[in-house]
Amino acid sequence: MSLSAPDIQAAALAVLATPEPRGKAAAARTVAADWRSGALSLPGEWRTSAAMPPPARPAAPTLVPPGEVPRRRLNSPHGRIALLHAIAHIEFNAIDLAFDLIARFGGDARIPESQRRAFIDDWIGVGDDEARHFVMVEDRLNEMDARYGDLPAHSGLWDAAESTAHDLAARLAVAPLVLEARGLDVTPGMIERLRSANDHDSAAVLTVIYNEEIGHVGAGARWFGTICSTMEADPQSTYQALVRKHFKGGLKMPFNFKARQDAGLPEDFYLPLAQTGPGFA
Repeated sequence: MSLSAPDIQAAALAVLATPEPRGKAAAARTVAADWRSGALSLPGEWRTSAAMPPPARPAAPTLVPPGEVPRRRLNSPHGRIALLHAIAHIEFNAIDLAFDLIARFGGDARIPESQRRAFIDDWIGVGDDEARHFVMVEDRLNEMDARYGDLPAHSGLWDAAESTAHDLAARLAVAPLVLEARGLDVTPGMIERLRSANDHDSAAVLTVIYNEEIGHVGAGARWFGTICSTMEADPQSTYQALVRKHFKGGLKMPFNFKARQDAGLPEDFYLPLAQTGPGFA
Protein backbone atom coordinates (compact mmCIF):
# COMPACT_ATOMS: atom_id res chain seq x y z
CA MET A 1 0.00 0.00 0.00
CA SER A 2 1.80 3.08 -1.24
CA LEU A 3 0.32 5.58 1.24
CA SER A 4 1.26 3.39 4.26
CA ALA A 5 -1.96 4.31 6.05
CA PRO A 6 -3.24 1.83 8.67
CA ASP A 7 -6.95 2.54 8.20
CA ILE A 8 -9.41 4.23 5.89
CA GLN A 9 -9.61 7.48 7.86
CA ALA A 10 -5.83 7.90 7.85
CA ALA A 11 -5.74 7.03 4.15
CA ALA A 12 -8.44 9.57 3.34
CA LEU A 13 -6.52 12.21 5.30
CA ALA A 14 -3.41 11.36 3.26
CA VAL A 15 -5.34 12.11 0.06
CA LEU A 16 -6.46 15.45 1.50
CA ALA A 17 -2.86 16.25 2.46
CA THR A 18 -1.60 15.77 -1.12
CA PRO A 19 -1.34 19.19 -2.84
CA GLU A 20 -0.22 18.35 -6.38
CA PRO A 21 -3.29 17.70 -8.56
CA ARG A 22 -2.12 14.59 -10.41
CA GLY A 23 -0.64 13.30 -7.17
CA LYS A 24 -3.93 13.79 -5.36
CA ALA A 25 -5.81 11.97 -8.12
CA ALA A 26 -3.30 9.10 -8.01
CA ALA A 27 -3.50 8.93 -4.21
CA ALA A 28 -7.31 8.83 -4.37
CA ARG A 29 -7.25 5.96 -6.84
CA THR A 30 -4.69 4.06 -4.74
CA VAL A 31 -6.80 4.42 -1.59
CA ALA A 32 -9.89 3.24 -3.48
CA ALA A 33 -8.03 0.16 -4.73
CA ASP A 34 -6.60 -0.55 -1.28
CA TRP A 35 -10.02 -0.29 0.38
CA ARG A 36 -11.61 -2.61 -2.17
CA SER A 37 -8.80 -5.15 -1.79
CA GLY A 38 -9.18 -5.24 1.99
CA ALA A 39 -5.81 -3.62 2.64
CA LEU A 40 -7.43 -0.84 4.68
CA SER A 41 -9.45 -1.38 7.85
CA LEU A 42 -11.96 0.69 9.74
CA PRO A 43 -10.20 2.71 12.47
CA GLY A 44 -10.44 1.46 16.01
CA GLU A 45 -11.50 4.97 16.99
CA TRP A 46 -12.49 7.71 14.54
CA ARG A 47 -10.81 11.09 14.95
CA THR A 48 -13.31 13.88 15.47
CA SER A 49 -14.26 16.45 12.85
CA ALA A 50 -12.42 19.12 14.81
CA ALA A 51 -9.17 17.29 14.03
CA MET A 52 -9.66 17.49 10.26
CA PRO A 53 -7.15 19.84 8.59
CA PRO A 54 -8.10 21.75 5.42
CA PRO A 55 -7.03 20.00 2.22
CA ALA A 56 -3.63 20.83 0.76
CA ARG A 57 -3.74 23.04 -2.33
CA PRO A 58 -1.35 23.57 -5.24
CA ALA A 59 0.20 26.97 -5.93
CA ALA A 60 -1.98 27.28 -9.06
CA PRO A 61 -4.68 28.04 -9.98
CA THR A 62 -5.01 31.45 -8.41
CA LEU A 63 -8.37 31.73 -6.63
CA VAL A 64 -10.50 34.78 -7.48
CA PRO A 65 -14.14 35.84 -6.93
CA PRO A 66 -16.58 33.97 -9.23
CA GLY A 67 -17.18 37.03 -11.39
CA GLU A 68 -13.48 37.19 -12.31
CA VAL A 69 -13.07 33.72 -13.84
CA PRO A 70 -12.53 33.65 -17.63
CA ARG A 71 -15.53 33.67 -19.96
CA ARG A 72 -16.45 30.35 -21.55
CA ARG A 73 -17.64 31.09 -25.08
CA LEU A 74 -17.44 27.71 -26.71
CA ASN A 75 -17.11 28.95 -30.29
CA SER A 76 -13.40 29.59 -29.69
CA PRO A 77 -10.55 27.36 -28.50
CA HIS A 78 -9.85 29.78 -25.63
CA GLY A 79 -13.47 29.57 -24.50
CA ARG A 80 -13.44 25.78 -24.60
CA ILE A 81 -10.19 25.70 -22.63
CA ALA A 82 -11.78 28.01 -20.04
CA LEU A 83 -14.77 25.64 -19.75
CA LEU A 84 -12.60 22.55 -19.38
CA HIS A 85 -10.36 24.32 -16.86
CA ALA A 86 -13.41 25.18 -14.77
CA ILE A 87 -14.56 21.56 -14.93
CA ALA A 88 -11.08 20.32 -13.98
CA HIS A 89 -11.22 22.62 -10.95
CA ILE A 90 -14.60 21.21 -9.96
CA GLU A 91 -13.35 17.64 -10.29
CA PHE A 92 -10.17 18.44 -8.32
CA ASN A 93 -12.25 19.85 -5.48
CA ALA A 94 -14.70 16.96 -5.75
CA ILE A 95 -11.86 14.53 -4.92
CA ASP A 96 -11.36 16.40 -1.65
CA LEU A 97 -15.10 16.56 -1.00
CA ALA A 98 -15.42 12.77 -1.24
CA PHE A 99 -12.39 12.00 0.92
CA ASP A 100 -13.24 14.72 3.44
CA LEU A 101 -16.70 13.17 3.74
CA ILE A 102 -15.11 9.79 4.52
CA ALA A 103 -12.52 11.16 6.95
CA ARG A 104 -14.86 13.62 8.66
CA PHE A 105 -18.09 11.63 8.78
CA GLY A 106 -17.17 7.96 8.34
CA GLY A 107 -17.59 7.42 12.07
CA ASP A 108 -20.81 9.45 12.38
CA ALA A 109 -23.11 7.86 14.95
CA ARG A 110 -26.11 8.34 12.64
CA ILE A 111 -24.71 5.78 10.20
CA PRO A 112 -25.96 2.37 11.37
CA GLU A 113 -22.97 0.22 12.27
CA SER A 114 -24.18 -2.49 9.90
CA GLN A 115 -24.04 0.02 7.02
CA ARG A 116 -20.74 1.76 7.80
CA ARG A 117 -18.73 -0.18 5.24
CA ALA A 118 -21.41 0.40 2.62
CA PHE A 119 -21.23 4.14 3.34
CA ILE A 120 -17.47 4.12 2.77
CA ASP A 121 -17.87 1.90 -0.31
CA ASP A 122 -20.14 4.49 -1.89
CA TRP A 123 -17.96 7.53 -1.17
CA ILE A 124 -14.74 5.70 -2.06
CA GLY A 125 -16.41 4.98 -5.40
CA VAL A 126 -17.33 8.65 -5.80
CA GLY A 127 -13.80 9.78 -4.93
CA ASP A 128 -12.31 7.27 -7.35
CA ASP A 129 -14.61 8.53 -10.11
CA GLU A 130 -13.75 12.17 -9.39
CA ALA A 131 -10.03 11.40 -9.57
CA ARG A 132 -10.49 9.65 -12.90
CA HIS A 133 -12.65 12.54 -14.17
CA PHE A 134 -9.96 15.06 -13.22
CA VAL A 135 -7.33 13.15 -15.16
CA MET A 136 -9.63 12.82 -18.18
CA VAL A 137 -10.31 16.55 -18.25
CA GLU A 138 -6.70 17.55 -17.74
CA ASP A 139 -5.61 15.11 -20.42
CA ARG A 140 -8.00 16.85 -22.77
CA LEU A 141 -6.62 20.23 -21.70
CA ASN A 142 -3.11 18.95 -22.45
CA GLU A 143 -4.25 17.96 -25.93
CA MET A 144 -5.30 21.60 -26.36
CA ASP A 145 -1.88 22.88 -25.16
CA ALA A 146 -3.21 23.86 -21.73
CA ARG A 147 -3.12 22.43 -18.23
CA TYR A 148 -4.91 22.76 -14.93
CA GLY A 149 -3.61 25.85 -13.12
CA ASP A 150 -3.17 27.98 -16.25
CA LEU A 151 -6.29 30.04 -15.50
CA PRO A 152 -7.77 31.47 -12.31
CA ALA A 153 -10.62 29.66 -10.56
CA HIS A 154 -12.94 30.30 -7.64
CA SER A 155 -13.43 28.50 -4.34
CA GLY A 156 -17.23 28.22 -4.29
CA LEU A 157 -17.31 24.43 -4.12
CA TRP A 158 -15.00 24.20 -1.13
CA ASP A 159 -16.74 27.14 0.55
CA ALA A 160 -19.87 24.96 0.59
CA ALA A 161 -17.86 22.17 2.22
CA GLU A 162 -16.62 24.48 4.94
CA SER A 163 -20.13 25.71 5.70
CA THR A 164 -21.30 22.12 6.28
CA ALA A 165 -18.21 20.77 8.06
CA HIS A 166 -20.12 20.28 11.31
CA ASP A 167 -22.99 18.09 10.09
CA LEU A 168 -23.23 15.07 7.77
CA ALA A 169 -26.87 15.75 6.90
CA ALA A 170 -26.02 19.31 5.86
CA ARG A 171 -23.02 18.14 3.83
CA LEU A 172 -25.14 15.59 1.95
CA ALA A 173 -27.93 18.11 1.35
CA VAL A 174 -25.61 20.74 -0.13
CA ALA A 175 -22.73 18.86 -1.82
CA PRO A 176 -24.32 16.01 -3.79
CA LEU A 177 -27.95 17.15 -3.64
CA VAL A 178 -27.45 20.79 -4.64
CA LEU A 179 -24.04 21.22 -6.25
CA GLU A 180 -23.70 17.90 -8.05
CA ALA A 181 -27.39 17.91 -8.94
CA ARG A 182 -26.79 21.27 -10.60
CA GLY A 183 -24.20 19.56 -12.76
CA LEU A 184 -26.95 17.25 -14.03
CA ASP A 185 -28.91 20.33 -15.09
CA VAL A 186 -26.17 22.15 -17.00
CA THR A 187 -23.92 19.45 -18.43
CA PRO A 188 -26.22 18.25 -21.25
CA GLY A 189 -26.28 21.79 -22.66
CA MET A 190 -22.50 22.01 -22.49
CA ILE A 191 -22.20 18.71 -24.34
CA GLU A 192 -24.48 19.90 -27.13
CA ARG A 193 -22.63 23.19 -27.46
CA LEU A 194 -19.30 21.38 -27.69
CA ARG A 195 -20.68 19.10 -30.36
CA SER A 196 -21.99 22.12 -32.25
CA ALA A 197 -18.45 23.53 -32.13
CA ASN A 198 -17.16 20.18 -33.50
CA ASP A 199 -15.25 19.51 -30.29
CA HIS A 200 -16.41 15.93 -30.03
CA ASP A 201 -13.47 14.84 -27.89
CA SER A 202 -14.36 17.29 -25.12
CA ALA A 203 -18.04 16.38 -25.47
CA ALA A 204 -17.16 12.71 -24.98
CA VAL A 205 -15.31 13.49 -21.74
CA LEU A 206 -18.27 15.45 -20.39
CA THR A 207 -20.64 12.65 -21.37
CA VAL A 208 -18.73 10.17 -19.21
CA ILE A 209 -18.76 12.63 -16.31
CA TYR A 210 -22.48 13.36 -16.69
CA ASN A 211 -23.50 9.70 -16.71
CA GLU A 212 -21.44 8.90 -13.62
CA GLU A 213 -22.55 11.99 -11.70
CA ILE A 214 -26.10 10.61 -11.70
CA GLY A 215 -24.78 7.85 -9.46
CA HIS A 216 -23.04 10.37 -7.21
CA VAL A 217 -26.28 12.29 -6.67
CA GLY A 218 -27.94 8.93 -6.08
CA ALA A 219 -25.45 8.10 -3.32
CA GLY A 220 -26.20 11.45 -1.71
CA ALA A 221 -29.94 10.82 -1.86
CA ARG A 222 -29.65 7.32 -0.36
CA TRP A 223 -27.47 8.34 2.53
CA PHE A 224 -29.44 11.50 3.21
CA GLY A 225 -32.51 9.28 3.54
CA THR A 226 -30.64 6.93 5.87
CA ILE A 227 -29.48 9.77 8.12
CA CYS A 228 -32.99 11.24 8.26
CA SER A 229 -34.38 7.82 9.16
CA THR A 230 -31.87 7.48 11.99
CA MET A 231 -32.84 10.96 13.24
CA GLU A 232 -36.57 10.17 12.73
CA ALA A 233 -36.76 13.32 10.62
CA ASP A 234 -38.82 13.96 7.49
CA PRO A 235 -36.34 13.92 4.56
CA GLN A 236 -38.13 16.51 2.42
CA SER A 237 -38.58 19.20 5.07
CA THR A 238 -35.12 18.50 6.52
CA TYR A 239 -33.50 18.88 3.10
CA GLN A 240 -35.27 22.16 2.46
CA ALA A 241 -34.36 23.56 5.87
CA LEU A 242 -30.69 22.60 5.48
CA VAL A 243 -30.41 24.03 1.98
CA ARG A 244 -32.03 27.30 3.05
CA LYS A 245 -29.58 27.52 5.96
CA HIS A 246 -26.37 26.53 4.20
CA PHE A 247 -26.78 27.43 0.52
CA LYS A 248 -26.93 31.05 -0.56
CA GLY A 249 -29.78 31.89 -2.92
CA GLY A 250 -32.48 29.74 -4.42
CA LEU A 251 -31.83 26.81 -6.72
CA LYS A 252 -31.48 27.82 -10.35
CA MET A 253 -33.78 26.58 -13.07
CA PRO A 254 -34.08 24.89 -15.50
CA PHE A 255 -33.87 21.48 -13.86
CA ASN A 256 -33.06 18.18 -15.51
CA PHE A 257 -36.05 16.46 -13.94
CA LYS A 258 -35.36 13.05 -15.49
CA ALA A 259 -31.73 12.82 -14.40
CA ARG A 260 -32.63 14.03 -10.91
CA GLN A 261 -35.42 11.46 -10.69
CA ASP A 262 -33.08 8.74 -11.95
CA ALA A 263 -30.76 9.71 -9.08
CA GLY A 264 -33.57 9.38 -6.53
CA LEU A 265 -34.08 13.12 -6.00
CA PRO A 266 -37.82 13.83 -6.33
CA GLU A 267 -39.22 17.14 -7.52
CA ASP A 268 -41.01 17.94 -4.29
CA PHE A 269 -37.63 18.12 -2.53
CA TYR A 270 -36.17 20.94 -4.61
CA LEU A 271 -38.96 22.74 -6.47
CA PRO A 272 -40.01 24.75 -3.38
CA LEU A 273 -36.43 26.10 -3.28
CA ALA A 274 -36.35 27.12 -6.94
CA GLN A 275 -35.97 30.57 -8.34
CA THR A 276 -38.78 31.31 -10.79
CA GLY A 277 -38.29 30.23 -14.38
CA PRO A 278 -39.02 27.38 -16.76
CA GLY A 279 -37.86 23.83 -16.19
CA PHE A 280 -37.21 21.15 -18.74
CA ALA A 281 -37.94 17.45 -18.93
